[in-house]
Amino acid sequence: MEIRQVNIYDLIDSRRIGRRQYFIVAFCALLMLFDGFDTQVISFIVPVLATEWQLPKAVFGSIFSAVFFGLLIGNFGIPFATQRFGTKKIAFVATAAFGLFTVLTVFATTVPQLICLRFLTGIGLGAATPCAVGLVSEFSPKRARATFVILVYMGYALGFILAGLCSSALIPTFGWQGPMWLGGLAALGLTVLLLPLLPESVAFLSRNANRTELLRATRRLFPDFALPADTELVSHQEKAVDASVRGLFSAQFRLGTFLLWTVFAFNLATFYFLQSWLPTVLTSISFPSGLVVLATITVIIGGMVASLLMGPIMDRTSPYRILSALYVGGAVSMYAISIAIGSSHLALLITIFLCGFCISGGQTCAIALCTLFYSPELRAPGVAWAYGFGRLGAAGGTYLAGVLYANNWTVGAMFRAAAAPILVAAVCVGAMGSCYSLAKKRLNNSFSA
Repeated sequence: MEIRQVNIYDLIDSRRIGRRQYFIVAFCALLMLFDGFDTQVISFIVPVLATEWQLPKAVFGSIFSAVFFGLLIGNFGIPFATQRFGTKKIAFVATAAFGLFTVLTVFATTVPQLICLRFLTGIGLGAATPCAVGLVSEFSPKRARATFVILVYMGYALGFILAGLCSSALIPTFGWQGPMWLGGLAALGLTVLLLPLLPESVAFLSRNANRTELLRATRRLFPDFALPADTELVSHQEKAVDASVRGLFSAQFRLGTFLLWTVFAFNLATFYFLQSWLPTVLTSISFPSGLVVLATITVIIGGMVASLLMGPIMDRTSPYRILSALYVGGAVSMYAISIAIGSSHLALLITIFLCGFCISGGQTCAIALCTLFYSPELRAPGVAWAYGFGRLGAAGGTYLAGVLYANNWTVGAMFRAAAAPILVAAVCVGAMGSCYSLAKKRLNNSFSA
């Protein structure tokens, strides 16, 4: 008797979105919130440490960039780890790691200790993000995937906002250690719930021939699902795809992979320049502390507004055109900050909001583009490696900004220089859209002929 195959991805795409899928989105967004909090909190701590520890300008870049080198290792290592152990287990280990090292940072007394602990924290932070995004994209129907991924990434953005608010509230009373205690312990608390509440990747279960767990995962998503006796549940596309990192360089994905890596590198270099250096440079020119926190938060608020607007649009139209336009706007608004910094506080905040809308929102859309571009088997390694090269750009960008700051570049000159990378990202997305739209058109013409 011939065994028919039922593809779980076809089920997810064809069925109504259930409560279990919404729960996965919400839980992964919470994980990303703590990830974002522990990534961003150092930006509000360094200005305090600069006074308490009498830090020279030359070490600022090393402190800021340390976490990004850790993020780089976490991102690059995650595809191999998830292939071996599963996405859920690695998410647990990564969350426990960045929570633990954030707590240990409280006990740092020297700059080398601080840099080392931020580096180790970054490894956990870098591994957690692609796990959360990969799980959500796997359990989301294609019609809502970009929206769901963007919603999860908004948890990361909300973590940035909470880092600013909590730092402003806790540092005056508990010192710079207060926000670190909060972020680290909260992440460790989340690990208690992660294993029992999150499902394992269906691609991992299928790859390891764990049919019982695969069926159980499917029934948790769709309680009314019944598998007929003559059918087999699988989790692959119609055309087999190499699920390892090599698959990213297959003929159909190779060019897009390199372009996405370039986009992520330049986008994250610009984004983290804003997030890491904005509090420091505004403090250096005697802006009030309340305005410094508000300006930094405004970047993320702009990104969240963009995410809410752009997600549904990307699900319904060309994501390439949307993202390219956002990046062009980001380059213009970044340059405009160099002018607004000498103007009124309101003009500065409006310009920063627009910059966040285009650059922070653009990064969220770039992650969604990854999940739309790659096949299911390649989403986790695709996001992880794109993020890895993005972290490389972030590390290089924040370190270079530190060199410029130490060499007494003006604030306006630093922001004008930062406009160039995001413009390059716009060109890359436009090129990617042109190449793949043309390829799709040729494919459709060949079928019609």
